[in-house]
Amino acid sequence: MIALLRLGWERLSLYLPVTLMGLLALGTYWLVRSTPQWMGPAQPLPARHEPDYFMRRFSVKTFDPSGRLKSEVLGADARHYPDTDTLEVDTVRIRSFASDGRETMASAKRAVAKGDASEVQLFGDARVVRVSTPGQNIESPTRIEFRGEFLHAFMATERVTSDRPVALIHGHDRFTADALEFDNLARVVLLKGRVKATLSPRSGP
Repeated sequence: MIALLRLGWERLSLYLPVTLMGLLALGTYWLVRSTPQWMGPAQPLPARHEPDYFMRRFSVKTFDPSGRLKSEVLGADARHYPDTDTLEVDTVRIRSFASDGRETMASAKRAVAKGDASEVQLFGDARVVRVSTPGQNIESPTRIEFRGEFLHAFMATERVTSDRPVALIHGHDRFTADALEFDNLARVVLLKGRVKATLSPRSGP
């Protein structure tokens, strides 16, 4: 009897490690299947093009580090879009000042402006007016004005562009074209398409 028990125990000892390994493998597999998978950090949702605040009958001013007024935007209604940091304004008027104090004015039925007003797209009865003051290599003020249904004004770099019919009024002279590129700092005006000019006679000797 004792010999049979010893023989059975020896056989059990022989297969016990294999049996335990099998049970351990089954337990590990069950834990893996039962444990919720880690999805990692949540991915940020893409910003939606929706306004985060509104303004009505407003005036927004920006200043440089020294406290000098750089620009002022006035409008009837405005909506700010955080995904593009743009301000959409109805019935807009804008004033922008260069480092030497030169003022550029813009107005339109609607505008889309960057947050710092350095770049503005004007839609509907758009106008951009700039006046050169005495002392800028000229003896008297000179007014230059742009008109059209669409104007793209870059206030900081003093550029105006349009891919639609536009009129340019310089003093008493008037030019019309199908498109325009104006760079005030480079003193370059490029009129494209059908160009017409009305030049006033110069007075004096």
